[in-house]
Amino acid sequence: MATRDKSIWILIVFILAGLVVGGLIGELASGVSWLWWLSYEQQFGLPTPLNLDLSVVQLTFGLTFKINVSSIIGMLLAIFIYRKIK
Repeated sequence: MATRDKSIWILIVFILAGLVVGGLIGELASGVSWLWWLSYEQQFGLPTPLNLDLSVVQLTFGLTFKINVSSIIGMLLAIFIYRKIK
């Protein structure tokens, strides 16, 4: 069971690395005219932070996801590589 738990965490790390590297490549590709489609992105989440003032403590909640095409490609490539080395 412990091996399966480690395997899931390694997969999550691979996916996050694929998303980050893909996002970076998408940002770099935005300056290249024939690679514009890699930088096409969609952003969703809370547009403005949600503030909760409890007089003693003030909490601010905010979460935004910005995903582009190359992030998705990076994630899929990371899953493919993970399955090949497993």
